[in-house]
Amino acid sequence: MNKQKQKLFKRSIRHSRVRSRISGSQQRPRLSVFKANRHIYAQLIDDESGKTLVAASSKGIKSKGKKTDLAKEVGKLIASQAAAKNIKMVKFDRGGFAYHGRIKALAEGARDGGLEF
Repeated sequence: MNKQKQKLFKRSIRHSRVRSRISGSQQRPRLSVFKANRHIYAQLIDDESGKTLVAASSKGIKSKGKKTDLAKEVGKLIASQAAAKNIKMVKFDRGGFAYHGRIKALAEGARDGGLEF
């Protein structure tokens, strides 16, 4: 197994371990985060009905800057969209990624926007 496949495999194992403990509901959805090389994606998911309630990504943000700054903007964006749907409490799913850098910036942006977790 080459290094890239091994890295993806280990992340999927970490994500499945996190997902075994975290499940979203209508009252408290799961804030799922995915990080790619260029962009970062976040969505609020109701696992009971299997529906995505709110989604945001750095593709929709026109401002230029560092990736961590864009991640913080995505966090604020998803928090504002969640507030429009009367969602205040969420469960944070880091997606198998380490809680630092862009993942941490997105979480801080969501907290600044009014989400609680």
